[in-house]
Amino acid sequence: MPGISVREAKPDDLDTVVELRLSLLREYADHPLYGRLHPEARRRAFELYRAQLASPHETMFIAELGGEIVGVLRCVDTPSSPLLMPERYCYVSSAYVKPHTRRKGVLSALVEAAEHWCDARGITEMRLHNASGVRMAEGTWGALGFEVVEQVRRRSTHRPTAQHIGAHGDARAF
Repeated sequence: MPGISVREAKPDDLDTVVELRLSLLREYADHPLYGRLHPEARRRAFELYRAQLASPHETMFIAELGGEIVGVLRCVDTPSSPLLMPERYCYVSSAYVKPHTRRKGVLSALVEAAEHWCDARGITEMRLHNASGVRMAEGTWGALGFEVVEQVRRRSTHRPTAQHIGAHGDARAF
């Protein structure tokens, strides 16, 4: 779509990156993994995303439409198993487009920027996780050429949430 521009996020974009990525998590409030936001998620997000923006192994792209930053997508140059090919892949995460600008090509533009980033680094494959059972996300990623190749499963260990069991089986309060 005309008017969409994508660029690498800079440290000055940290406030916006935090806003967009926390908005993504809030959209999944009922999800068994992403819906369990830490009480200090916002403070922690600043620390985490500041480090990610400074990392030489990853980048975040932001999309602008009409002068407004409306989307974000993170790319990480990730080593694969030493037994498998390719040896490295791009892990795509934290893709988010503001609801009022969806279905206008913003995510496609972000994925295209990610593909150019991969090409510049000799990376030949992108991988991502998306929440299962969310038809719009599943359809969108499929339309962008991503195929389902595995599933992530979770099982609770029934440990008390107020304690952590150490490596030697001793209980420690958080």
